[in-house]
Amino acid sequence: MKVVVTGANGQLGKCLQDVAKQFPTIECIFLGREHCDIQQFGMVTQVLHSLQPDWVINAAAYTAVDKAEQEAAAAQLINGEAVGHLAKVCKDVGAKLLHVSTDYVFDGTATTPYVETDAVNPIGIYGESKLMGEQLALEVYAAGTAIIRTSWVYSKHGANFVKTMLRLMKEREAIGVVKDQLGSPTYAVDLANALLTICEHPQFVPGIFHYSNSGIISWYNFAVAIQEISGLNCTVNPITTADFPTPAKRPAWSVMDCSKIERTYSIPLMEWQTSLQHCLRQLL
Repeated sequence: MKVVVTGANGQLGKCLQDVAKQFPTIECIFLGREHCDIQQFGMVTQVLHSLQPDWVINAAAYTAVDKAEQEAAAAQLINGEAVGHLAKVCKDVGAKLLHVSTDYVFDGTATTPYVETDAVNPIGIYGESKLMGEQLALEVYAAGTAIIRTSWVYSKHGANFVKTMLRLMKEREAIGVVKDQLGSPTYAVDLANALLTICEHPQFVPGIFHYSNSGIISWYNFAVAIQEISGLNCTVNPITTADFPTPAKRPAWSVMDCSKIERTYSIPLMEWQTSLQHCLRQLL
């Protein structure tokens, strides 16, 4: 089985490279922007027609949430239009598409975990662009596309909350972290394993799925856990969203119900504490 991974040099792409050896039946071809820039539609068409993959995992994305407010066109091209084109080419070559999306397609006003059929209502450009990608992919190639929405992604690679907290905790005696935004972290290694597990599964079920680690916490809870596990001498203080304004609004509630992916593809949901410990062992 041949699986092409776009965005190979990003956080998720690197985690997919880390875990690929655990899936010996899969031949993974990792393509960074220099080999397959999803913004370059002609390049995407040429590369996928040449490689003739069975699957494409799209790990390429515009992920700068705040910057997207000033760069709407770039976010919409990469997260939206390019995904629609990728789906079209996948359909042409007979490859299934696994596309990674986000909890930011929701507005965060819920009080129970979001299920896949809940109404979407993004509150920022980033979420709007990711929703556009979902809609275009399913419009073009519903029978061959699975959308995996995830949240609060971190790992030893790239820039993410866990690495930022470790840096700040080493630099400062005290930090303030938002307590009134709730969600579920996702260790990118667990997400990578889930994506390749879907590729290996004997029966493909298209559609939208939610995936994160299990447990509901705030960013403040997450930071406290990082401080406790790392043993760094830094005080973590709770603050409100109003105390820490950002260019883009964040959903106050990002918790997703992940039972569908667990049930459909027999994918275990790891507890966030366990996965955080695994990650921190590599970073400390």
